[in-house]
Amino acid sequence: MADYTALEQRLGYQFRDTQLLELALTHPSVAHEQGIALKTNQRLEFLGDAVLQLVLTRKLYEKFPDFGEGPLTKGRAKLVNRRSLADRARKLDMGQHLIVSRGEELHGGRERGSSLADAFEAVLGAIFMDGGFAVAEQFILREFQDAFGGLDVIPILENPKGELQELLQASSSVPPEYRVIAATGPDHDRMFECTVHHQGVELARGQGKSKKQAESDAALAALKKLAEDKAQAAKAAEQ
Repeated sequence: MADYTALEQRLGYQFRDTQLLELALTHPSVAHEQGIALKTNQRLEFLGDAVLQLVLTRKLYEKFPDFGEGPLTKGRAKLVNRRSLADRARKLDMGQHLIVSRGEELHGGRERGSSLADAFEAVLGAIFMDGGFAVAEQFILREFQDAFGGLDVIPILENPKGELQELLQASSSVPPEYRVIAATGPDHDRMFECTVHHQGVELARGQGKSKKQAESDAALAALKKLAEDKAQAAKAAEQ
């Protein structure tokens, strides 16, 4: 069995059963090449995905109490997309430890994004099986700390205007109102500035190359401000 000491140090976890870690690193190509019923990391990947979804769902649920299922689902999807997981696997240098077939090796399988993303989830599944939920949760929150540390609003909202309207209509039937207050620059390179109001109060401002983009930017700024205001109010209530 290979020496995984360096990888365990990067993971911040030492396995009691190192065979679990080795299984998590065993790519399906090995079984395909040998043509035998060899165990690979697919089952652990399935398990790790479920643990990851649960931990991040709970974190988003606690961090954004005013958001509904739609934006929370989108936020989670942005955090756990395949590219994000592959990047985390690269930072942990999992690629050099993957057990792959000769064909997969020749075709750059160790650095393939899908293989690395699968390995990240499989290693997480192995940590869960070896150390339990609390240990797996600590690993996930440590790995995603950078994302949550700078997360003031749901990441990369696809429809900020829709999310803002949904948030405001939870307490009022009055929709937000957008006003273009400035348009500068030549016709081929215009810059618009927009404000968003609710019940006569200006919430935020935004800019963009089009009115639509400026409104979207204003909505995103309003979401961030409302989240910050709520956090400050909650902190003041605790004191």
